[in-house]
This record gives sequence, structure tokens and C-alpha cells, in this order.
Amino acid sequence: MDQQLTFADSEFSNKRRQTRKEKFLGRMDKLIPWARLEAVIEPHYPKAGNGRRPYPLSTMLRIHCMQQWYNLSDPAMEDALYEIASMRLFAGLSLDKAIPDHTTILKFRHLLERHDLARQIFEEVNQWLSEAGVLLKEGSLVDATIIEAPSSTKNKAGERDPEMHQAKKGNQWHFGMKAHIGVDARTGITHSFSTTAANEHDLNQADQLLHGEEAFIFADAGYRGAEKREELKDVSADWHIAEQPGQLKILKKHPRINKVKIRTEYLKASLRAKVEHPFRIIKCQFGFVKARYRGLKKKKIGVRALFSPRSGSNCRGGLGLLRDLSVQVP
Repeated sequence: MDQQLTFADSEFSNKRRQTRKEKFLGRMDKLIPWARLEAVIEPHYPKAGNGRRPYPLSTMLRIHCMQQWYNLSDPAMEDALYEIASMRLFAGLSLDKAIPDHTTILKFRHLLERHDLARQIFEEVNQWLSEAGVLLKEGSLVDATIIEAPSSTKNKAGERDPEMHQAKKGNQWHFGMKAHIGVDARTGITHSFSTTAANEHDLNQADQLLHGEEAFIFADAGYRGAEKREELKDVSADWHIAEQPGQLKILKKHPRINKVKIRTEYLKASLRAKVEHPFRIIKCQFGFVKARYRGLKKKKIGVRALFSPRSGSNCRGGLGLLRDLSVQVP
């Protein structure tokens, strides 16, 4: 993005060493098809009129992406634009001109939410990957993860988020939402995505995670019986679903007799491992282990932006991921 630099920004850009944040944002600047994403939003974006002239769409989209990548609130994102030169330059801003305040950032996120533009952006990126021959659609890996939500009742309603629920995993209770994803078996790119409350069974979302062209599907034991579901009866792909942990433990008691079955389960697990990589990226590298906003619709905006392909060395998600790009988030 070309812009007039101030003396301070010019001095920053000429320094000798590039930080990890600069390298990351530089890669994202080259990687993401910004023009295609802006074309999705442009019909709904405010036009210049008699009121205050809106900030360029490209600037607001880049700010929104940085907000998700670095897990920042609206006021924290505003502060970062004032404090961090690399973020300013990425967004095409400079200190000698107005910087979007937290209300403007909030309104842009509400615009995406109101018109369901996050899903359209996700689909546009996957279409771009398909056209580039990166998304192969040979097989799918499906899984889900719990993302915590604030359980505090210190709010106007005096209650927890009514769209979130608690669910038990192992011996621990979690309150929040579930992110369900379908991942391309060859490349690890996230091609399908849905969100529900945490108490939703994984199997109920299985039909939302398939693109319909896969020849095989790998899933954990939580998806057992998927091929018998009414909504999945027309799926012609081969299902490879892991055994229940208890059943696998029984098999291991007689390793010689059950050698083939045990090796088959290990093979399933090794192939299924790619579906865990996007979760590692958004939780460990992006720090998205707990949702910031109330309401499932608001949470979808942020999670979709993280799963939209940008790449990690082991993980791909469609502003999440490309095969030949290794990214370490600062």
C-alpha cells in the first residue's frame, strides 16, 4: 500500500533491523488478495457524502485483520496504531493525519457482522486458493475445539452470555463456544467452518464441514455413527473414524493379537493430526483462547478472520494459510 510517510515513519522504515512484527505484516501484505476481499465489502461500505468522509476501505480492513491477529480490543487497537509504526504503515496511516478511533473500528466490525461479510470473505479466500490450485479437495479432516467465553455476571443484564453454554471435557467444565472446522487432508487448509455453543455435539455440525467433493473423511471418536445420519446419507466418501479411547485401551492389552488394528488406529491419528494445527495457530500463536465479546455472532467475526487462510509452517487456515509460507507471529 503506497502512502506519504512522515519524517518519523520514514526514519522508522530506514532502520537496519526488521522486527518479527514487520516481517509478519510484510508477508501478509503480499500474501492476502486484498483487492478481492475489498470487493466483497465495498457494496456495503459507506460512501463519501455530506457527513464526515469515511476512512479508505483498505485501511479499515487491514486494521480489522491486525486486531484479530494480535487479539486486541477496540481501544487497544487504536492505541497500537499510535504507538507502533509498523502497524500504521501496514494500514496506510501516518501520524500527520487522522487515526481511526476505537468507535470507528467498532463500527467496521459491526458492518461485517450485520451483512455476514466474514463468511463471504472466508469463501472468497477459499475460492482464490482453489483457483490457484492450492486447495485440492481430495479428502477432509473434521474436528472441533472449545473457545472459552467470559463467565462474569458483572454486566447490565446481571447474567452470563445467554448464547454461550458450558460443556464437560474430560473432568473439567468449560463455558464458551465451539469452533468446528473441515480441513483439506493434503494441504491442511481450512475449507469449512461453523460456530456453536460449547454444549453442541460435534456430530451435529458434520454436514456443515464437508465441501462434497472429498473421497475420504477422517475424524475422531466423537463422530462415530456419522455415516448413519440422515443429513449425511448422500455422502459417498469413505469414513475413517477413530475408535473410542476405552476400546483402544482394550486392544492394547493384547498387542500381538491386535497388532493390525492398533497400527490402523495410529495411522488414522497421524493423518488426522493436521486438523489440530489450525487450532494451535489461533490459540497458541494468536492467543485466541478466550472470546472477547458477548454474543455468538460477534465471536464468529473474529474466529472466521483467524481461520481465513494465512499460513503457518504446519498449519493452514484459508486470512490464515498458504502452503509455501512459514509464519511466526510475534
